[in-house]
Order: sequence, then C-alpha cells, then structure tokens
Amino acid sequence: MKLTVFFEEPFWVGIAEETDGTELRAFRHVFGAEPDDSTVAAFICQRLVPLLQSPVPTVTVGPPRERRCNPKRRLREAAREMRRPGVGTFAQEAIKREREHRKATARRLSRQEKDAQADRKRAIAVRKAKAKHRGR
Repeated sequence: MKLTVFFEEPFWVGIAEETDGTELRAFRHVFGAEPDDSTVAAFICQRLVPLLQSPVPTVTVGPPRERRCNPKRRLREAAREMRRPGVGTFAQEAIKREREHRKATARRLSRQEKDAQADRKRAIAVRKAKAKHRGR
C-alpha cells in the first residue's frame, strides 16, 4: 500500500496504490485544503478501508521481485522517496522553476544594492576622514 499526497491545482489530492500479487488497484481522493497529519491518518483509518473493499478495475503488472534488501539501503530509499517531489504537471514544474529563478534574481539584485550602499558609506567615511585630516 502506498499513499501519495500532492497539490494538483487548486486542491490537495491523495492517490492510494495497492498491489495484490500481479494486480494493481489505485484510488484517488481529493482532500481540498492542505491536509495535516491527523486528516491523512483519519482518511487512512476511516475512508480507505471501504475503498479497498469496493470493486475497482485492476491492472495486471509483472510479478513482484523476491529480493532481500539491506536495511540500510531500505532506509536510504525511504529517505529518497520522502525527498522526491510528488506527482505534478509540467505547468507546476514550470511555475516552480520560474519562482526559483525570480528568487535567485531578487537575491542577486539585493546583494548588489547592499554592496553599492556599503561602497557609498565607505566613500563618505573616507571623504570625512580626509576633510578632518586637512582641518576642515
């Protein structure tokens, strides 16, 4: 059983996948607003069981691999899966990249303005020091 929660404009959606041998069943549930942990837990405990018992068309997949896996590798894979972004559309990815680009540009411009302000302050301080040295 695997539950993936992601943002699909304008709602948060959860997709539950269940593999039974060579049969794959998937369910889609719209959460609406961003669900917190208790909402997801309540969905799993209350709403998911009736979905699993309902007749749903299945897809035949290949046989599952019967390999033993090192526990450390399983931990790494679980961490990698948690870091991986959820299912999204190309438009969402484009918006994300554009936002990151604007953020980097704003950061660069802010840094340039800060450096220019520091240079102006330094020039004023040098001018004042020279004027004091000359006795003005």
